[in-house]
Amino acid sequence: MHDRSTIVAPFTETDVSVAGFEHPAWAIAQPAIIHRYWSGADAPPSRHAEARIIWSAEALTVRFECKQTEPLLINDFRQLEKKTIGLWERDVCEFFVAPDSAQPNRYLEFEVAPTGEWLDLVIEFIGGVRHTDWDFNSGMTAAARVAGEEIMIGMRLPWSESLPRPQVGDVWRANLFRCVGLGDERYLAWQPTGTSQPNFHVPEAFGRLEFV
Repeated sequence: MHDRSTIVAPFTETDVSVAGFEHPAWAIAQPAIIHRYWSGADAPPSRHAEARIIWSAEALTVRFECKQTEPLLINDFRQLEKKTIGLWERDVCEFFVAPDSAQPNRYLEFEVAPTGEWLDLVIEFIGGVRHTDWDFNSGMTAAARVAGEEIMIGMRLPWSESLPRPQVGDVWRANLFRCVGLGDERYLAWQPTGTSQPNFHVPEAFGRLEFV
């Protein structure tokens, strides 16, 4: 039994497509429940989400399943051919991951909106100062589906020098987030960061991502 600060990612022989939301492989993946605000306070069930992670020989794939009972906050004109800076200012799901346990202050940030727009960045804290590589190109692909009061978000992250393929038993640091609606109480986190003001960029609060 794993604690609530660990998400287990099973290996799958099938490389599941980013839009394969109903693929059987997801049934064996452990859900990480996103039900608290960044502060640690409980969020209403109408804003809850869950994330599951699987990996194959080719990529790491993340699926978010979100409840959506309020109007979407999205861009009027979506762009899918390149990353969308500022995506975090609207409804979005986010995955932060630090593959190198020796460098927990260097991590990758991936975001996908209900429009299918996406964003990938490298973040590094040096001397307490956050540095962002805006030109990072992970090769990620994204998918989204809005159906009634449910949103499905997918992100497929191919293995690369920045995101090296793990071995069974490896443990990385990671966190999962959802932004929904307006105001400070739009920021939900799998592992709350506990800052006085909303802030997801707290690597010491990250949970564990275990590959099996």
